[in-house]
Amino acid sequence: MLAKPDAASSTNGARPGRPTVNLTPTIGRTVAPAASTSMADQVANQIAEAIEKLKPGDRLGTKQELREQARVSIGTFNETLRILQSRGLIEVRRGPQGGLFVAERSPMAQLGHAVLHLDTDVSSITEAMDIRDALDPLLIEDAVRYSSPQQVKVMRRSLAAMADALDNDDGIGFLRANWKLHEAIADVSPRPILQAFYVSLLNLIEDHTITVASDADHPLAGFHQGRYDVHSRLVDAIADRNLPEALAVLGEHNIGIARPS
Repeated sequence: MLAKPDAASSTNGARPGRPTVNLTPTIGRTVAPAASTSMADQVANQIAEAIEKLKPGDRLGTKQELREQARVSIGTFNETLRILQSRGLIEVRRGPQGGLFVAERSPMAQLGHAVLHLDTDVSSITEAMDIRDALDPLLIEDAVRYSSPQQVKVMRRSLAAMADALDNDDGIGFLRANWKLHEAIADVSPRPILQAFYVSLLNLIEDHTITVASDADHPLAGFHQGRYDVHSRLVDAIADRNLPEALAVLGEHNIGIARPS
């Protein structure tokens, strides 16, 4: 567990620049390279654990301070921040007294937080996948209607990462790039509750699936070119603003997803 900050380190009493959270005692012990969870996810989970003991508005420190405690690269820590922001846990403030702060818990953030704390047994993951599949058509409709050329480029970058993972026979990398693509599609939606809930479901499913895959002798051997082709056609349909085609491809996509057993 992370050390509980003393009262002097709260927002009201902390000096500008002084971090509220000290990750050093635990980060080296609990965060280590692992196939089942990325380094960025592990650091994000450590900070999220500390945030549970704090109040909205409490100061965590600067990006550099927390990154140095975590002892990770700039790229890894930037991904950590993206994860924490997607969960609605932190906010970034600019200026001389700025830094990273505990975010106000909006109803959407609370919803996402509740999803992430569900039991990850088989029945919960199966239910999460069923709900995700039910929400997919709404997000695809939004992506077809509202996506910008730049947002489509982000989707294609995730497709390129999926292709690289296939070339390198990297099943875990393929999965991570796949979920980045689905997050990019969800990011287009102008419906914040739908978007937040969907991404929280993705995170829950991702954590479970990667853990199971990493424990297998041959992780994700069944993921191959066919899955990539389905996602490529889905992005093409979004870019072409072809809703009937996008929904048809989505149907193929969801039929091809196995449920945990």
